[in-house]
Amino acid sequence: MKILICFGTRPEAIKMAPICLELVKQNIPFKLCVTAQHREMLDQVLNFFGLLPDYDLNIMKPNQSLNMLSSRILSKMDGIFETEPFDIVLVHGDTTTSSLVALSAFHRNIKVAHVEAGLRTYDKQSPFPEELNRQLTGRISDYHFTPTIKAKENLLSEKINESEIIVTGNTVIDALLVAIQKIDEGYTNATIESLKNKIDLNKKLILVTGHRRESFGQGFENLCKALLELVREEDVQIVYPVHLNPNVKNVVYEKLSNIENILLIEPLDYPSFIWLMSKATVIISDSGGIQEEAPSLNIPVLVTRNTTERDEGIKAKCSFLVGTNPKKIVEKAKEVLDSDFVMKVNNPYGNGNAAKRIVEFLRDFKYSKC
Repeated sequence: MKILICFGTRPEAIKMAPICLELVKQNIPFKLCVTAQHREMLDQVLNFFGLLPDYDLNIMKPNQSLNMLSSRILSKMDGIFETEPFDIVLVHGDTTTSSLVALSAFHRNIKVAHVEAGLRTYDKQSPFPEELNRQLTGRISDYHFTPTIKAKENLLSEKINESEIIVTGNTVIDALLVAIQKIDEGYTNATIESLKNKIDLNKKLILVTGHRRESFGQGFENLCKALLELVREEDVQIVYPVHLNPNVKNVVYEKLSNIENILLIEPLDYPSFIWLMSKATVIISDSGGIQEEAPSLNIPVLVTRNTTERDEGIKAKCSFLVGTNPKKIVEKAKEVLDSDFVMKVNNPYGNGNAAKRIVEFLRDFKYSKC
């Protein structure tokens, strides 16, 4: 059996790395392909987990449209499939890489397995283009590794055969536990040491991230307005690793530069971000991965989106949907910053065994191919 694992962005790399490591641990051969949809941020994750791609498509170009990106992925994957036959291709989540790699494999009659399958908002504009990417990948895939029972139920409602769905938990928790263990055992880098000198750990730390297209413009202006209100509290410090997209960066730096107790920094490498996240009192973010990771650290997340495909966290009250309404952000942030607020929940997204469950399936799949 020949396995190809393919991803392109930093979040995908984080969530697929535990599968690669488990395959290596169990001595199951595979090939790794990266599209490099995120170049620098992707490479940082690969280095941290010690992964070396067999194929690097390097598909990004300046100001590239989604259609141009899609066509380049299809074309370059065709070249790989002409060079080497595969029995199964693993893709992840909701990226353009995932949906187009899945489509290219389908065109070659290769089985597709979807990691982090079944998440839905059923609003194709929110998040855009991720929601439709998930649905397209779901229709193409032969096997679906869902992180939760709710995700499985979504697929069943879409008439996916139950025998093709495997509930595994989310591999992002596997990756988080690996990173935390390394940090606890003394791992550090120049960025972590620099952060230690810049952050006042005697204050309540609000960690902020944001990158979603649907928040470009007024959404990010509203977020900045809320942060300016929150930082008036004397015991609060805000740290904001600002996304490099000009639609985010230009607004944030215009509104929040040179404000006392607001630290605007460059995007962080994965271990540095995990270290910073572990120090936070509350996180304000539109990130799906952070919604999944933070409960393992007992840190509440204010989700700056109008919808989320991760309802389990909302129901468990470890995440709170606030959109980009400044009043809602400020009110909920002050509530969770209150000294009486305590969050102690079992992470609804997994316990760190997802990669083992996925590799167990692949091992059984291998024997079925013999």
